[in-house]
Amino acid sequence: MNNKMSVVIVEPFKKPYAAEIGTEVEDMQRVVDGYIQAIYPFDDEAAIVCNEEGKLRRLPLNRVLRNEDGGICEVIAGTFMIVGEGEENFTSLSEEQIQTYIERFKNPEMVGMTNGKLIAVPLA
Repeated sequence: MNNKMSVVIVEPFKKPYAAEIGTEVEDMQRVVDGYIQAIYPFDDEAAIVCNEEGKLRRLPLNRVLRNEDGGICEVIAGTFMIVGEGEENFTSLSEEQIQTYIERFKNPEMVGMTNGKLIAVPLA
């Protein structure tokens, strides 16, 4: 049994990077600094694992997820990672997925409110 998995880690205000982490819940909790929550916004076998209390703990707003129209549908607070989806557990991303998600989240974002509207400005 492989006890490591290849993931993409996305920290606030930094470029994403590939990493090898352990497969245990505690390993994932260390990366996100707390209890984990999974979000499934992608069309492939991948998920976002983030801190489930990120917004409550006022962790730095990190990246936004957008709908098909480009509108913001979710803001992720704190460090998160992208993992592969297995039949029962999270698994490694493929090399292609790693490159896809590094590219997708390559620009750190400043997230805030202006005129009562949530905005995200790339910090590239």
